[in-house]
Amino acid sequence: MEVILLERISRLGQMGDTVKVKDGFARNFLLPQGKALRANEANKKKFEGQRAQLETRNLERKSEAQQIADQLDGKSFIVVRSAGETGQLYGSVSTRDISEIVTAEGFTVSRNQVELNQPIKTIGLTNVAIALHPEVEVTITLNIARTADEAERQAKGETLTTAEAIYGEDINDNARPDNFFDPNAEEGEEA
Repeated sequence: MEVILLERISRLGQMGDTVKVKDGFARNFLLPQGKALRANEANKKKFEGQRAQLETRNLERKSEAQQIADQLDGKSFIVVRSAGETGQLYGSVSTRDISEIVTAEGFTVSRNQVELNQPIKTIGLTNVAIALHPEVEVTITLNIARTADEAERQAKGETLTTAEAIYGEDINDNARPDNFFDPNAEEGEEA
């Protein structure tokens, strides 16, 4: 199906472009969201009549997004989640979680603006892109840790995925794996 784009859409085209897209993409996303019109003579005339209004509305949205981007770009957010000793989370941090965390700090970000290929499943520092407008994108840092104290240690550059890093150097020597077996014992021999 051919459609006329009413705004810039990444990997598709600029405002006013007539592009050919799959029918389902047009029917289920572009048309209901008001991002495109079907490409026929009546809609082409309608678009040309409204072009100036659409461009000014797009510029207003872009300037609003740019103001938010200036405040949000490079900010760091702490996410406290439970995780195992290896740093593997018992759940994950998804786009919904990220949008809620950023919104709690006073910024309005919806989950479809968060660009995350797959959920985050480990502790550590992670950079996440947020598209506030098709032409305005910022990067924030998520500091995912078990506690606020660990988040501070991670922010300083420490890696917290070993038992020593979590519990400190005074970890019980009897709990170390090499104390659970006798390296001198031969295989198959019982003690």
